[in-house]
This record gives sequence, C-alpha cells and structure tokens, in this order.
Amino acid sequence: MKTLYLDIFSGISGDMFLGAMIDLGVDAKALEAELAKLNLDGYQLHVGRKTKANIEGVKFDVHLLPVEGSEHSHEHGHSHSHDAGGGSPHERTFADIRAIIDASALSDWVKEKSIAVFCRVAVAEGKVHGRPPEEVHFHEVGAVDSIVDIVGGCIALELLGKPRVLAAPVTEGTGWVECAHGRFPVPTAATLEILGARSVAVNQCDEPHELVTPTGAALLAEFAESFGLMRGVTPERIGYGLGTRDMLTRPNVLRAVLGQTEAATEPLDWERDSVTVIKTNLDDINAEHLGHFVETALEAGALDVFHTPIQMKKNRPGVLLTVLCADADADRFSEMILRETTALGVRCHAADRRKLRREVVTVETPLGQVRVKLGRLNGELVQAAPEYESCREAAAKAGVPLKTIYAAAQKAIES
Repeated sequence: MKTLYLDIFSGISGDMFLGAMIDLGVDAKALEAELAKLNLDGYQLHVGRKTKANIEGVKFDVHLLPVEGSEHSHEHGHSHSHDAGGGSPHERTFADIRAIIDASALSDWVKEKSIAVFCRVAVAEGKVHGRPPEEVHFHEVGAVDSIVDIVGGCIALELLGKPRVLAAPVTEGTGWVECAHGRFPVPTAATLEILGARSVAVNQCDEPHELVTPTGAALLAEFAESFGLMRGVTPERIGYGLGTRDMLTRPNVLRAVLGQTEAATEPLDWERDSVTVIKTNLDDINAEHLGHFVETALEAGALDVFHTPIQMKKNRPGVLLTVLCADADADRFSEMILRETTALGVRCHAADRRKLRREVVTVETPLGQVRVKLGRLNGELVQAAPEYESCREAAAKAGVPLKTIYAAAQKAIES
C-alpha cells in the first residue's frame, strides 16, 4: 500500500510540507495550475533547490504581492491566524475561505480535505479567543499563505495518489513567537489545541524556536493515521522540505519518505495512543504494602496497576508489578515504585494502544438509574458494561442483590 511517512524530527510547517512533496516528485507546475483554480490573487510561488545543514532539498515560498496602501511583507513566514474581533477589508473569516474553496474548480476530495484542515485551525483559534469558528478572522497576509499551504498540501497528496500518511512523534521547540496579540510561548495555543483535539502527544526539544506551526499541526491532525517510529515502510523515494532559519541542534528540514507498506485492512475508527509500561519483579514485599501501592498509584493518576504471580530465582514465589501510565508520567511512577516498594530497579517500554470509542450513558431500570459505559467500533456497539459504583449505589438503595441491578441494566441496554 502506498504510504507517506513524515519524519518530523525538526517539526513541520505548511511550506516545509509542500517543499518535501515537490522533492518527492510532485510537479510544481501542476501544483501551481491547480492552485490557480482558487481564483486567488496577490501571491507568487517560488520553488528552488537549496541546501540546509548540507542537506539538499526544496525550498517552497509564497511571496505576497504588495497591496496598495499596505506595508505587508512579501516573505513567507510561519504566520498565525488571529481573531481580530471586528473585520476589515484585509481580513477573511473561515466562512469566507470556505466559500472560496467551495466555489473553485478543484476536485471534490481536495475541497473536502482543505476545508477540514482549515476547520481544525479555525476551531482551535476560536477556542483560544472565545469565538465561533465561522467568525475567526485571518489577517490578509496569513490568509493567503495559509490558503496556499493548506490547499496546496491537499493537492500535493492527491497528485501523489492519496497515500496513507504516517508520522513520527511530534517534536516541538521552545521559546516565544510574536503574534498580533503579543508574545506567546511555544508550543502556541492554537498548535496545542489542534494536536490535543486528536490526542496527539507533543514532545519538546531544546531548540529555541517554533518547530510546529498551526498549519503544520492541522495537516498532521487531518491526515496522519498514527504517530510513532517508522515500521514496515519500504522506502522508494525520499524528499526534503527546507525551512527558513538555521537551527542550533538539528537540520531545519522535513523528511518525507514515500514507500510501500502491507495492505491495510478495512479502516477502523478506534482511538490510538501510546503509553509507558513500567514493570518490576518483587519477591520480598509485604502484601499489605503492595495493596497500598496499587491504591496509591491509581489515585495518583496511573492508567492501570496490577500484579501477577511469578516464579523467581531459587524457586522463590514473587509478583510482577506492572504500572501503565502516560508517557510524561513515566519518571514519576518509576520513582514511586522505587520509593514505596522493595524494587531496586524498573523496566520501561512504550506501548501502542487501540481503544474503542467510549461514552457513558444513563439507563432507566425498574430499580433506578444506572450508568453504563459503551464501546463502539465503526459505529457498532461492541461493548456495554454497567459501572460498578453506580450499580452498587442502586442495589443499596433498592435493597436488592448487586447481580440483580447488573441484570436489569443489561436488559435496559438491549431493549
């Protein structure tokens, strides 16, 4: 299956993405011809081969033409959209941009995906500034290059044959960016909102610059199926999209690998994330201390804690203590194990998770209301479990056995 792997060790922006796509083989002239279908004036595309940190790739720029009576810069920077709160002739709302895309002669797929990517940015900006997405304003400078970057990115993927998209873990820098409303820390609020909406983990490095722009984050959120190390990809072509500045700790390039993976099965709408699994073998811990640790770790935010009987050296019985936690909490729970158990060391590894889309509903039974956790896969209900605490409360209130409440809840679910 044709697969595009985005190796975002130095982040991602719209212009770096397009540079990488052109380096992979997307015809720049064909891209420009498709973008012309937007009937959008006021810009010129500049595409050239350059080097960054001795790596040759493609530098893609949108140069904005001067607007009469304005002092807009012509350089393609990592612009941020802002809610201007009132509108001017030099601003477009998300609704305006969607209308431009809808009215174009672009393919239905490019229209759909472009609007979806822009919507992610508008929703994030609207949440940050407290306004509905439709009313979020994009300054004229930001609007033009954002439209070119986002629509151009979708066009490029279509010209590549709509490959499956995978990505490396998201790496962001540190420091500050200048926005219309002042200085904001990196990652910016919009970038965090966009990635957070997809439950994408964000890792910061010590590079004192913004590496992931809102446009880059939105492209990732819309197209990347997963975020992790490259697995099972047979490289066929490799492209490099060059950024503008020189980095201190890494080359400012986006590496894109186009290749083949095994054919994917029918796509499933389960949720995916990664967790850290921490393990240690114990053969000398007091059972009461072990029980206390389990309760304490769960109260401290561990995703799960359990212990399994094992046979250890010299035929001694022991337990394998396992803690599942968010990647960011691995050190905290490792320290907790070392401090509160008899462990002299722990083993940690990352694990990918697939999770049903879950929701909690309340069902009516003849014995009272009960909360039920539902799990769906591709819209189909595949799991339904009454919540223990809710059933226990209902059983105590009705004066009936717990199993009677469970049975009533299951019947209510099935009816």
